[in-house]
Amino acid sequence: MITVTKSDLIALGYGPSFAADIIREAKKLMVEKGHTYYQSRKLDRVPKEAVEELLGIKLPDEQ
Repeated sequence: MITVTKSDLIALGYGPSFAADIIREAKKLMVEKGHTYYQSRKLDRVPKEAVEELLGIKLPDEQ
């Protein structure tokens, strides 16, 4: 599973607060899908597919 962090999103050009919001919303999405592991407050990685689903775009595989 390929994951995305806040710093990955910042490197793609998103602002720090918007990147944090994206990670937060992706974690909520994963919890709604039944992956309770993402309820952890300290976890800062989410699957790339969750971010792509939220943003409606395809993220590059390599940075």
